[in-house]
Amino acid sequence: MVAAFEKASGKKIPLKMCPRRPGDATAVYASTDKAEKELGWKAKYGIEEMCRDLWNWTSKNPWGYQGKH
Repeated sequence: MVAAFEKASGKKIPLKMCPRRPGDATAVYASTDKAEKELGWKAKYGIEEMCRDLWNWTSKNPWGYQGKH
């Protein structure tokens, strides 16, 4: 994820590896298989496209949906 956001933003993201905190998941996995089987929905894009689109939107809307205060 960090590498994908770095690529999308063109910026180096500072990263500090620390021990897990109590309650943190050991590993996290995701799959769209269940959504495809049960809902007929299939992902068209991957992580890099998601990060690119999020970065583009956030760059153009730094205050989010609220607009400038």
